[in-house]
Amino acid sequence: MEEQVELVGRAFVDHYYHLFDNDRCSLSSLYQHTSMLTFEGQMVRGVEDISFKLNQLPFGQCQHEISTIDSQPSVSTGGVMELFYMVQMFHLIPTIQGSFFVQNDIFRLNYG
Repeated sequence: MEEQVELVGRAFVDHYYHLFDNDRCSLSSLYQHTSMLTFEGQMVRGVEDISFKLNQLPFGQCQHEISTIDSQPSVSTGGVMELFYMVQMFHLIPTIQGSFFVQNDIFRLNYG
């Protein structure tokens, strides 16, 4: 189970940041109406508001270099991942189609 969680976590993070860096509008496909995003202390809820927030960020092009991913299974058979330098936590929930969506997404820059 732990190995599968690590594989899903890595695949998700690779996919998420590929979309973030190359086609940010497509990130909306990873969220659902119950999803929540907290970005630098501001919480938004639902696909439309999350998509709007992500597409209105003050930086246009960026390139993420992922060095560390920590993944854990969750009670609902989803997974939780945390990244460093900046901290972003995803809580993934499985769909009936066999993929995952982001239920919770918390982002915070690490200054200093």
